[in-house]
Amino acid sequence: MKVAVIYTMKGCSFCTMMKEEMVKENIDFLERDIDECEEEYDEFVSVTENEFVPALMLLTIDEEENVKDILMLAPDRDYQDIYEGMDMVKKYFLN
Repeated sequence: MKVAVIYTMKGCSFCTMMKEEMVKENIDFLERDIDECEEEYDEFVSVTENEFVPALMLLTIDEEENVKDILMLAPDRDYQDIYEGMDMVKKYFLN
């Protein structure tokens, strides 16, 4: 099973646009507000060395619910706009 986690911030128009695109593409996602999940997001920032949002973590989980694959995508590091980011998400879910 593949899971998308999107890190967002209240009032972020790009975050809203990314979530709308994910809904439009029928991609289920878990939203994580960076203020409510600060410790978790700090770990993401530490790994990616990037603190921009909307940021994405794409996970592959096996039948025993073990995480088998993690892909972390950060704006301005891995994609330049939400549409490029969505292309990466769609490719991940197709594989």
